[in-house]
Amino acid sequence: MQLTNRQCRLAARPEGLPKPSDWDFVDAAVAAIADGEFLVRVEYLSIDAAMRGWMTPVRSYIPPVEIGDVMRAAAMGRVIQSRHLDFQVGDYVNGAFGVQEYAVSDGEGVRVVDLALGSPATHLGVLGLSGLTAYFGILDVGKPQPGQTVVVSGAAGSVGSIAGQIARLQECRTIGIAGGPAKCDWLVKELGFDAAIDYKSQNVRRQLRELAPQGVDVFLDNVGGDVLDDVLVRLAPHARVVISGAISQYNTTEGMRGPANYMQLLVSRASMTGFVIFDYAKRYREALTQLAGWLDSGALHAREDVVEADIDDFPDVLLSLFRGANTGKLAMALPAALGNEGAVA
Repeated sequence: MQLTNRQCRLAARPEGLPKPSDWDFVDAAVAAIADGEFLVRVEYLSIDAAMRGWMTPVRSYIPPVEIGDVMRAAAMGRVIQSRHLDFQVGDYVNGAFGVQEYAVSDGEGVRVVDLALGSPATHLGVLGLSGLTAYFGILDVGKPQPGQTVVVSGAAGSVGSIAGQIARLQECRTIGIAGGPAKCDWLVKELGFDAAIDYKSQNVRRQLRELAPQGVDVFLDNVGGDVLDDVLVRLAPHARVVISGAISQYNTTEGMRGPANYMQLLVSRASMTGFVIFDYAKRYREALTQLAGWLDSGALHAREDVVEADIDDFPDVLLSLFRGANTGKLAMALPAALGNEGAVA
């Protein structure tokens, strides 16, 4: 029987927040696999702020999604057909399969995952690119030392919530910046952050003056904009600012705004470094082993916000990310995950 593949394709370049006319939904026939390929039935989609950047045709670390192409997305699914020696029918796999129900792959960038280590959504979050970004962003780029103060913006998100906990495991004083009292309470009471700042109701600069009187030694920034400017004026000597993202700027229609207070880098003899997780691909196994160990021991906690939805619901779920509706890792569970062979985590 011929399989039909529901796909979400990019129809236009968004201006500001993506709108319905920026997407096309089509039913395409699933192509027959060739030697060295396998077919994946997609069950879970990772919803990430980086998706907005992938829609924009500017110089970046990865080519933009072209008009008419399936929207790029990290995803989890099961192999249902295979003519590839390294991937067997029934294997659960993680890869950039896109916003669609089925994907044909040659195995590049795909790995088989062990569900005994965590749910599918966990493998998209703390045991996926979110956890890897937090791990290398804090440890390799931030280089925190015991007793230093680490600040994380977007701290209740998939990267920030893990990054702050990793800093805590390095015996650092950890401060999270998040939106709303519920998220701030979660950071402190459940994840063990030393303090949290609600940027929606508190003055970030004033709070940092009270919570970090000696200054901020490491800042992992996922937000940009005003939050970045506020932290720059509170840097300790020789601080490290790690640029992981800038979600506050992704949907601007007036051009991305850079830091107004960048001269504080000179004053504090500090550094600001951007990094791309794909540069660490050869060390993924090292990081995933450590992250899985922390999870298993209870030293690290993760939360997945899993939305049961169809492919056609993807645009609304993506917009919920930019509204800050999620806590922890946001993922979509497709109907395939709800059948007899899969279950929502």
